[in-house]
Amino acid sequence: MSHKHHNNNPFKNPDDLEQAAKEEEISSDEKSETNKNSDDEENELQKKYDTLNQQYIRLAADFDNYRKRQEHEREELLKFGTENALKKMIEVLDNFERGQKALENVDDCEKVKESFNLVHKQVIDALTKLGLEPIETEGKEFDPNFHDAVMQTPTSDKPEHTIINELQKGYKMGDKVLRPALVNVATAENY
Repeated sequence: MSHKHHNNNPFKNPDDLEQAAKEEEISSDEKSETNKNSDDEENELQKKYDTLNQQYIRLAADFDNYRKRQEHEREELLKFGTENALKKMIEVLDNFERGQKALENVDDCEKVKESFNLVHKQVIDALTKLGLEPIETEGKEFDPNFHDAVMQTPTSDKPEHTIINELQKGYKMGDKVLRPALVNVATAENY
């Protein structure tokens, strides 16, 4: 009985072994090449990310500077703009109205009254064009957003919280109160 010698070596001869080693080397080179390509791509992506990140940081800083500039300009406009001008002009308006009352009973100064009234009207017109509005008071219900109650008078003639009279005019610009009106408010009588 003849026994065939069974060789577990998958390669039949030394040439095959040499060929397999070469293939293994090539395969290893390919893997190395693949890893190198992968590293190159990763580096390229990292560079792109870094560039975009730097651009984003610069853009965010630019926007923040722009926002601060806008905020500063807005503050300057409020500080030196219309609101400030209106507040200063209110004092002038007060003086005109005081003078107007003082001249009401002067009969021999009609020309003075006319001139005064004309200038007063011009000031009011100019301020109105700038957006100044008087706050309504007499007969209105007291509103702490627009009125400052400096007096309270117990009365049954008017409903409670109704403004009886105005002691000093208040002014607003749109919804913004520049100066609240000083008023006398009706309260319930205590029996």
